[in-house]
Amino acid sequence: MDRRSLVKNLGIAGATVAAGALAACGKKEGADAGASGAVKGASAVQSGETVRWRLASSFPKSTDTIYGSAERFAETVKQLSGGKFEVTVHAAGELMPAFGVVDALQNNTIEMAETASYYFTGKDPIFAFGCAVPFGLTTLQMDAWMDQGNGRKLMDEFYAKYNIKSASAGNTGTQMGGWYRKEINTPEDLKGLKMRMGGGVFGEAMQKLGVVSQNMPAGDIYQALEKGTLDAVEFVGPYDDEKLGFNKVAPYYYYPGWWEGSAELEFFINAKAYNALSATNKAIVDAATRVAAAETTAKYNARNPGALKRLVAAGTQLKPFSKEVMDAGFKASMEVFAEHEAKSPEFKKIHQSMREFQRDQILWNRFSQFRFDSYMATVKV
Repeated sequence: MDRRSLVKNLGIAGATVAAGALAACGKKEGADAGASGAVKGASAVQSGETVRWRLASSFPKSTDTIYGSAERFAETVKQLSGGKFEVTVHAAGELMPAFGVVDALQNNTIEMAETASYYFTGKDPIFAFGCAVPFGLTTLQMDAWMDQGNGRKLMDEFYAKYNIKSASAGNTGTQMGGWYRKEINTPEDLKGLKMRMGGGVFGEAMQKLGVVSQNMPAGDIYQALEKGTLDAVEFVGPYDDEKLGFNKVAPYYYYPGWWEGSAELEFFINAKAYNALSATNKAIVDAATRVAAAETTAKYNARNPGALKRLVAAGTQLKPFSKEVMDAGFKASMEVFAEHEAKSPEFKKIHQSMREFQRDQILWNRFSQFRFDSYMATVKV
């Protein structure tokens, strides 16, 4: 497919950003900045005018939604560049462990990663804001804060310490509350529960409720749950959870995942490698991330309903968290935020920016989406 055909077929959102990249491609440039400024120790290869990057994902190939975002990015880069810019995509464990990507970027071992930033809160809890925090932003709110608020600016200032420039890789939407071997009716039922959680400050909040929080890659979860090493697991939502088979070993499926009102997946780009690119190739990278992100979010919205129906038909017991459990989670989460704010002015700055943005969004949603959605849930369409 040539580049003009690609723009035609990307759709409105994708075509808009792709067109910007193609406009840049029409400019005649001198020596390719990528050739003259290749990152020492990284795997980028300049062969004539061809640029080659390696992208390491934190996810297995079986998660075709999340891992598929990285593949879509690579395909779009190749198409927009006419084959002059190639990105090879590697699943978790191929080049490095799933949670090794930040170190690899910091050390200039790879040019790019696709991950969930809250996996790295062990380095700094601020990483959580790039993905999800308890009682945080919805998908639309996250996109707006990142692109039109201060979100991306603040996060990239923080990521610069790790040689990272970020871009959205798509959003999962509001996640489910996870799979459990027993019913969770009160906060007391959480005490002593060994639970896999993705990472971030919500793990700390759950610990306050007595949960033994564990962070592990997606590929390791099923076996741990099956063997009883875990009592519960949260991952994403119906489509991904069904593919990973959690319903086969845990009967109770709770909602909502109050720790993830949405979850932003991210492309972490090696800042030195990005800065070494020509203006044309920078525009292509920027356009391709947007195309991949939009497609990934749409996939989740399209595929989750059918997967949820199949899970329930197969015997999954779908249950809402009680208000008592939600209230306990909220109280614990606010305590965690206050503790981190007291220790880190940078954490406080980013957290307060997000909450200020969220307050206005909640106010607006009262008169728009919330009212509309509430009504539509009561009628037959």
